Amino acid sequence: MQSKPSPLRRSVAALTAVSLLTGCTTSLPSFSNPFPKLRGDKAFIRYWPPPKDSTQLRVAVKDNIDMKGVVTAAGSEYLLKTNPPAEKDAPCLAPVRASGAHIVGRTNLNELALGATGINGYFGTPRNRMGDSKRLMPGGSSSGSAVAVLNGRADVAIGTDTAGSIRTPAACCGVYGLKTTFGLIPTKGIHPISPRHLDTVGPLAKDIPHLVDGMDLLKPGFSGQYANAKAAKPGPRSITVGRLYIENTDPKIDQAIDDALAAANVKVVRLPQWFAEAWKEAMKHGNTIAVADGYVTDKELLKVRGVTSTTKAAILLGDLKYDSKEYREALAMKKVWQKQLDRIFQKVDFIALPTLRHHPMKVPIFSRFILFEAEALALQNTVSVNYAGNPALAMPVPMNDEKIPLTSLQLVGPKLSEAKLLNAARIIASKE
Repeated sequence: MQSKPSPLRRSVAALTAVSLLTGCTTSLPSFSNPFPKLRGDKAFIRYWPPPKDSTQLRVAVKDNIDMKGVVTAAGSEYLLKTNPPAEKDAPCLAPVRASGAHIVGRTNLNELALGATGINGYFGTPRNRMGDSKRLMPGGSSSGSAVAVLNGRADVAIGTDTAGSIRTPAACCGVYGLKTTFGLIPTKGIHPISPRHLDTVGPLAKDIPHLVDGMDLLKPGFSGQYANAKAAKPGPRSITVGRLYIENTDPKIDQAIDDALAAANVKVVRLPQWFAEAWKEAMKHGNTIAVADGYVTDKELLKVRGVTSTTKAAILLGDLKYDSKEYREALAMKKVWQKQLDRIFQKVDFIALPTLRHHPMKVPIFSRFILFEAEALALQNTVSVNYAGNPALAMPVPMNDEKIPLTSLQLVGPKLSEAKLLNAARIIASKE
């Protein structure tokens, strides 16, 4: 019986297919680039600084979210030059506008939000200055959102998360990032990947109070829910955290997670091996749905110029998954995974694990970006949560490392538990 090709071989096959398409692609219209080469930290594709002495909350918006009168490029040269300006805001921005917050700009991202590195070959890659390296990947796809927060250019950034695209850049840049419950925040008016199964919207911020502000912008009334969660005054020992260990994790990262939980004095129980295996299976199914749905969304872009080979390879990889036995199995097993999670949440309040298995990698100097994206995807412990539809928070915790002083703890909660989740994170961060 013929063996199945490995993910790497599939990526190589996809790249080969991309090269074959080169001779039959549709050319870009002959428009000049409407934007100068991005300067500085490359966090923003467009930047509108707030008025001097302004006290308004500064909000950055990912460039795959519609804003009235602005072209939604989704990090793509082709869409920048061919999409008309959006006729109206995406619904998730309505409460942001109503709040009086100042939108400071449109943030950079992996092209079409297809990637975990944060690299963008057209607009430039946002610069992650965490640690002593100047070349750490910012994480994707919401790379510009995380870097804008890290560098103090936004109080809150709004990102999207299909398979980890808020939590991964938050982890890489040492900030907080919240993936919300599926369906809690509307995703209409956002360049989609998997709108029926995985896509979510959420905030990134440097601390919990600003993350609460971000949630209150996206879901008015959230600050009251958070205040109620705080008012309940749960002591650390009343919070039970299920610790999930993932194979092939850097021991220093595992130790940092364990140390953070111990310092907070929360009750920790080790989750059973059957659940670790179930998590691994959910990762496989979630990734299958993400790449397959991405193909359905973006397959028409395979024949145009102005979309990078790396992005086309990601789309073509989805072609191998869509309408396959793997895809149908992934859809069918979703309820099984949700029930397994519910079973765990009958015994614990939250699940804790590393957001990433290893440190963020350095962005390569030479163009081996397809392989680099595959390596970055393998770092993530995130898509199992999207597959279930639950909320999850990536939060920075200290680590004993001379080069990179922080790693990221991922805290997962039951559906619609965002307020309690952020309050638990506050307790862990403050070691109350």
